[in-house]
Order: sequence, then structure tokens, then C-alpha cells
Amino acid sequence: MLHLLTGDRPWFRPRSRGYGTGLPIAWQGWLVIALHIALITGIAALLQGRPLPLTLAVIAAGLAPLPIYRARTEGGWKWR
Repeated sequence: MLHLLTGDRPWFRPRSRGYGTGLPIAWQGWLVIALHIALITGIAALLQGRPLPLTLAVIAAGLAPLPIYRARTEGGWKWR
């Protein structure tokens, strides 16, 4: 079962232009994006009315999964 989550297949396409990750090509990629959005939304709801902690937490949550995106992008990240 764990192999389904951590297989060798890429989860994202590379961007057609620029640098970074494009759209998901596997269900695991869609799950990562959904969890990422849910995390940022939850932080925003919990820290509403507290601008400095909200800003810092959203920046940290936005950057936290980038290693997953990079590792699971087909062909890696490079300028295109």
C-alpha cells in the first residue's frame, strides 16, 4: 500500500514555460495540492485578525511542500 503513495512515477508535469511545477498527472499530486490548499485555508481561518502571525504562518505553509513538488515533478525543475 505504501508503494502506491511513494512509487517512482512523477506526480506533476513540469511547467511548459518558466521554472517550477505544472499540473498534477497522478492522483497523489492532486492530493498534495488539496492538502496544501486546506492547510493554508485552515491557517487563515485560525489566525484571522492577527496579521503578523497570519502572514508568517501562510508564508511557511506555502513554502513547506516545495521539496515534495520539486522531487515529484517529471524531469525536475529547470528553466524552460
